[in-house]
Amino acid sequence: MAVGKRADKIRNIGIMAHIDAGKTTVSERILFYSGRTYRIAEVHDGQATMDFMDQERERGITISSAVNEIRWKDTDIYLIDTPGHVDFTVEVERSLRVLDGVVALYDAVAGVEPQSETVWFQANRHRVARIAFVNKMDRPGADFDRCIEEIRSVLGGNPIALQRPIFESGAFVGVADILTQKAYRFGEEDQGASVIEMEVPPELDLEAARETLVEHIADVDDGVAEAYLEGNPVSNETLRAALRRATIDLRAVPVLCGSGLKNKGIQPLMDAIVDYLPAPGDLPPLSGTDFKKRPVEHPRSPEVPFCGLIFKIQQIEAKRLAFVRIYSGVLKEGDAILNATHGGTFKVKHLYRLYANHVDRVESAEAGALVALIKTKGMATGDTLCDPACNILLEPIEANNPVISISIEPESIKDKARLVEALDSMHEEDPTLVFEEDGETGDMLLRGMGELHLEIACERLKREFNVEVRKGSPSVVCKEALIQNACESSRFERERDGEFLFGEVCVEVAPAQKEAGISCRLALPEGHPYVRPETAEAIAEAARDAMLYGPNGFEMVDVEGKIVSISPDPKGNINILGSRIAAAEAVRLAYKTSGTRVLEPLMAVDIIAADEHIGDLISDLTQRKGIVEHLDSDTLRSVIHAVVPLRNMFGYSMKLRTITHGRGNFSMRFLRFDSI
Repeated sequence: MAVGKRADKIRNIGIMAHIDAGKTTVSERILFYSGRTYRIAEVHDGQATMDFMDQERERGITISSAVNEIRWKDTDIYLIDTPGHVDFTVEVERSLRVLDGVVALYDAVAGVEPQSETVWFQANRHRVARIAFVNKMDRPGADFDRCIEEIRSVLGGNPIALQRPIFESGAFVGVADILTQKAYRFGEEDQGASVIEMEVPPELDLEAARETLVEHIADVDDGVAEAYLEGNPVSNETLRAALRRATIDLRAVPVLCGSGLKNKGIQPLMDAIVDYLPAPGDLPPLSGTDFKKRPVEHPRSPEVPFCGLIFKIQQIEAKRLAFVRIYSGVLKEGDAILNATHGGTFKVKHLYRLYANHVDRVESAEAGALVALIKTKGMATGDTLCDPACNILLEPIEANNPVISISIEPESIKDKARLVEALDSMHEEDPTLVFEEDGETGDMLLRGMGELHLEIACERLKREFNVEVRKGSPSVVCKEALIQNACESSRFERERDGEFLFGEVCVEVAPAQKEAGISCRLALPEGHPYVRPETAEAIAEAARDAMLYGPNGFEMVDVEGKIVSISPDPKGNINILGSRIAAAEAVRLAYKTSGTRVLEPLMAVDIIAADEHIGDLISDLTQRKGIVEHLDSDTLRSVIHAVVPLRNMFGYSMKLRTITHGRGNFSMRFLRFDSI
């Protein structure tokens, strides 16, 4: 595959982890040591470059993924710092969709935490290469080897340690490189900017560690295996190249360690990003469909027509921007670009490089870059942009269904139009934030992924859009599913303005496979020559619309419908309006005959606490109709893994603090819609 002259000098990487594992702290050191920032900004001071939203700085958590571009070892690195809180997993999902590699971060004391599992399996799904960084090695109880073992046993990865931590009098002071057999400490006076070679502590047997490293790499590379079995020495360059290939092929995960807060181990991590994570040209061609829905492949090269994907919409410096991953070609100001998802072409007026909440204008960008352009009408997250001569449509970015809702209303009725406009803008940025008006009560319902998600959305309405809202108590978003097959007919007759409306339609509904959605197909037997295809499709459309909501008013899922017959009026004619009304009523009758079951959001809940509180915690979960799936214990902690209905988890953090005397913590993520 042809690549540009700098295509091998580009890395698109993200940092992903459980909340509070230190993602933003490590990101800030990467910005500082690369020269992007002139000082280290701290999360606890509310000054982090990558956490630029007011709510992020006040709460000390990442809410929105931030993009920054740095240079390290003559390599352009596009860095995305992703959220760790489960309410904002859509930010991780769409980041992973456009990244080539990630740094998976772990707390050296807590190890593999629940959200660590979630983002790991998201990376598996998108086939994103990764390296691991065990952070917070300065904390009492830090255990590098236990983290490596949990990556293997819990996540199913193949971790290969490249370093050993160095301790002096119990304090973490540096790292030893197993490949080079050298040890390093990091300057105290210059905030870790200087990397100082030191003597290898005698208790570290780096020769034995290197032998183990060679064995592990031999397990994933035939060339190294052959040299090892023949007893030939293997050079460091050969080992690095083999490990790079295995990492890109998802057969190995290089593991490093350090402490972001104490400014230790970050430069070796940056070296590893360049050495082991893929450049765009290392990856297979893009897979998509042409405009006739046929599978096609497209090279990831700057020398073919432009193709890119919008992965985010956000306002920066008063500009409404669409963030684009350029997969191929060159994008220039003034280019005519096709929105392949929605149709229509537009001209690129301005093109920007991204530096968190700042942008710099550029004239062009090549394959591999993450850039922004001014959003035009019709652009949305997941849209494919391409050269009009390029016939490809990429897979869109899927957003999770909201699981919780609140009712909101503006403080003043005159602010309703501004509220709707603000919510439209926020939905553009975050597709998991959905609003609608209740058809029965007229209330405005705001739906999201959790209480924190909705709380921050309401704060943004006030701070960014100057719209004050009153909000109701949260409630869960339920769905409905059929219990059994049912078939019903409906007959409609009415005279209106001298016109006789008639319709008689028979509809059959049946449960479909899980996550099949809703479909309604025509299954008219022979003998219906009087039903024209366009007429039949119009009637089927009315049936599909009626299938969307069940008898309890909830959204229906996993339903297959079939129109069995469409009867003509006494004169032998098909009346479209009458037949559409009859089809919709036949669906409703069939739903009542079948019966439905309400599906509520079930959450995977992971609770971390001391052994002495486990009994009380399990008892409390049982009262909340939770099911404990398994319990993990070690010398430092116990982790309860349970499935609990979301409606029973409101206010749980206060109950957990009471039971554990403030020492327990938990995380919760959406699992599925089901009955329990």
